[in-house]
Amino acid sequence: MTTTSAATAPVRDPELPGLLLRTERDVLLPLLRATPESAFGLRTACPGWTVRDVLAHCAAALTRVVEDRLEEGVFSPESNERDIAERAGLPLPALLDELERGMTGAGPVIAVAGGKLDGVALGEWVHAGDVREAWGLDGAYAGSGLGYALGLLEGVAYRKEMPQIVAHVAGEEPAGWGEPRPLGVRSPEDRPVGRYRGDGSTLIRLYANRPLVGTRYELHGVREGDLHLFDRPPTLDG
Repeated sequence: MTTTSAATAPVRDPELPGLLLRTERDVLLPLLRATPESAFGLRTACPGWTVRDVLAHCAAALTRVVEDRLEEGVFSPESNERDIAERAGLPLPALLDELERGMTGAGPVIAVAGGKLDGVALGEWVHAGDVREAWGLDGAYAGSGLGYALGLLEGVAYRKEMPQIVAHVAGEEPAGWGEPRPLGVRSPEDRPVGRYRGDGSTLIRLYANRPLVGTRYELHGVREGDLHLFDRPPTLDG
């Protein structure tokens, strides 16, 4: 996704959500299938959820997208808990098979949804990072999908009318992120635009409200809490 200027909406690439999901599928599923089942009981950064719960939520969300089961209230906390409970008795291999099918099949559906489901793809990628974080693996919210995730973040932050910041992604930045990039929407009160300087994975942590212990970044003009993307109520109206 590219941006024309700080005042205009990002140009949406409809293939980006599917590309992110398939890229993560090819990395995550072999890891999941090679890990002992006992590790799926570890707690994650998501309050109350184990690794297995996170994966059950991801599998359910993607299945709903593929099957067009997006009734009123879907993706609310109550709906998410019901989806997880429905999969509690499912053998782990079957749960992972469902997750793989969802990561494979959801992309084309999200592509034609006009942007209103892009946050689902971004959220699933963040949850893959939650799993890696729970298992103590390096680069939890980085890796080969980071550039695609940042591209989706541009559009999702704009559609959710997040406060605008200019992001200076430092270090080994993904392709296209070597120059400052605007994220979010300029305040109608014409307040100064915020500024971020740090690496891409920490930027994802900020927006996803994930632990920032051990990170190094600068944030000016906005508070951390102003950027918590997934704290905003879920919506399917774009």
